[in-house]
Amino acid sequence: MFERFTKDARDVVRGAVEHCEGAGVRTVGTEHLLLALLDREGSRASFALAALGLAERRDSVREALEESRRRAGLSRAETDALAGLGIDVTEIVARVEEMHGVGAMAADTVPAGAGAAGRGARDAGRWAGRPSFGRGAKRILEQSLRMALAHRDRRIGDEHILLALTTQPGPTAEVLADHGVTHTALTRVLYGEGEPRAS
Repeated sequence: MFERFTKDARDVVRGAVEHCEGAGVRTVGTEHLLLALLDREGSRASFALAALGLAERRDSVREALEESRRRAGLSRAETDALAGLGIDVTEIVARVEEMHGVGAMAADTVPAGAGAAGRGARDAGRWAGRPSFGRGAKRILEQSLRMALAHRDRRIGDEHILLALTTQPGPTAEVLADHGVTHTALTRVLYGEGEPRAS
């Protein structure tokens, strides 16, 4: 599938891996794809994000993604559902972080100072030095192909990755929607008023 990706789309994938490594986590998630998209300049996705006013609010998006990560990747809807059951996620996060440090709820974080040789034998087997793509990120990349086909585009561009991020429920799509970036708004900016028709 990657041979169908444009240079911009491949750069987003590479950027997502870099964001993952920079955060010290083992699995590339949808949030890393979004962070890589926010880094882009001069591409269709960067144009669309600028047109929707997100270019000036990158820091707000990054903060919202970090807050979601601190909640172990729970969306606000999931947090609200748990609150309905009497479970206060904010309180749980605060208690866990009090005991284990900020970000302790992010399960795939690489321990500080633990290089490949410094991890135990159990961890060394799981951590091969490069992050793997998580289920959500893989779904987004697969969905980007569907987005390209739906719009009759021959190649998968970074705009298709961005469109795909708006279609999968979860914290990343929630953060985008909170900042005015929805599938409908993106389609309008990228392709005009009409929605693609399913064949």
